[in-house]
Amino acid sequence: MADSTDVFVIGGGPAGLAVAIAARQQGLRVVLADGARPPIDKACGEALLPEAVTALEGLGVCVSHADARPLLGVRFLTSEVSVEAPFPSRSYGLSVRRTTLHSIMTERAAALGADLLWQSAVTGISADRVHMGKRSIRTQWIVGADGANSRVRRWAGLNAHSRTGQRYAFRRHYRVAPWTDHMEIYWGKRSQGYATAVSDNQVCVAVASRDSELRLEESLTSFPELAARLRGAEPTSAERGSVSANRKLRRVWRRNIALIGDASGTVDAITGDGLGLSFSQAVVLADSLTSGDLARYQVEHRRLAVRPLWMARLMLSLDGRPSFQHRTLQTFRKHPEVFRRLLALHVGTLSPFHLALDGLTLGWGLLTADCIPQ
Repeated sequence: MADSTDVFVIGGGPAGLAVAIAARQQGLRVVLADGARPPIDKACGEALLPEAVTALEGLGVCVSHADARPLLGVRFLTSEVSVEAPFPSRSYGLSVRRTTLHSIMTERAAALGADLLWQSAVTGISADRVHMGKRSIRTQWIVGADGANSRVRRWAGLNAHSRTGQRYAFRRHYRVAPWTDHMEIYWGKRSQGYATAVSDNQVCVAVASRDSELRLEESLTSFPELAARLRGAEPTSAERGSVSANRKLRRVWRRNIALIGDASGTVDAITGDGLGLSFSQAVVLADSLTSGDLARYQVEHRRLAVRPLWMARLMLSLDGRPSFQHRTLQTFRKHPEVFRRLLALHVGTLSPFHLALDGLTLGWGLLTADCIPQ
């Protein structure tokens, strides 16, 4: 174990590994510690949007098609209406098991020379040291990548935040032949369902709602088409749960401490932006650590979060409103170019200024669309 380092990353999930990789690419010495043993799993939809794929490539992380399946677009479904749109400019996303992604990123960080300390719990931090029980390592910079309930955030006095729309998500895998190359989002009265194929014989299914008691199997009754595709399919993983919310911190750094990933704020999982946002943050943070300017990281962190937070609020406006869901999807079906451009905005290839006319089209469509049958 090194006695000193340039950067000490606390938390070894994808966000922590991403900043470890980006910092090593800048030539900084890196130590990363996590109390768990890899590969580390977490309940998520396991879809990487095109921006996330591009960011991973910039980090030199190669996810082969043998380890993942390409995602070509997004499909919205209710019990009456289905609409879809491709990702723009021939870009593509990937659906990949969280554990597989973690293993690939771990290998990349190790190959670059990051010192990875697994099953090594951090017990505290001081001005220039990270403590692990009776041992400590001197460091110039401390990065908190320890998740939504970050202890580093609390130790640094950075807990002040605003939060909206806490929801509860559950995920499970099923052995079944994939039926789609899109990320599918199913809209129901009380919840949303998500389906992505992560291998040639396995599909990841997740649900999210505001009801902490509503579990996956019960939710599937709200999505008859999805339930029919899964009928008789063997579950291949245990159900895992997590909390999802839009959380925005007032500050993401103090002195020589910076936060990244869920420790630095969260975007509702409905957007699929969480991992991609972490990867983009990692590149900016590594640049800021190299230049010694964490104030710049604050500015760029806030800029990166604007579009995902806006998209989360837009998508959640459909939550729990079946009639509005139906009218919106009817409008998308009648005006598919609107849905295509909204998806282009979502993945960062279209400016919001280009959507003014689409907004008028969408508004008129909602006024004239047929109501959902009662």
